[in-house]
Amino acid sequence: MQTASTNICERLCNKSIRDISWLLNIPRSTVSGIITKWKQLRTTATQPPSGRPRKMTERGQCMLKRTVSRGRQLSAESIAKDLQT
Repeated sequence: MQTASTNICERLCNKSIRDISWLLNIPRSTVSGIITKWKQLRTTATQPPSGRPRKMTERGQCMLKRTVSRGRQLSAESIAKDLQT
């Protein structure tokens, strides 16, 4: 039994980037980017960004404190204690 993705793959496997972009009605640069990503990483999923995560803003810190104080989630201290035991 063939699925929709199998049918699409069979139709597009031997096509050029121009043909694929025309058939799917998406830009050539998008098709080229997806093919390049697949060849390099063997996946098309979004990869996590490199480098250090962004620092939390004052507003974000206040929102986090408010959420924790209301008891909606565990506090960072209780999570740290659970991890140590």
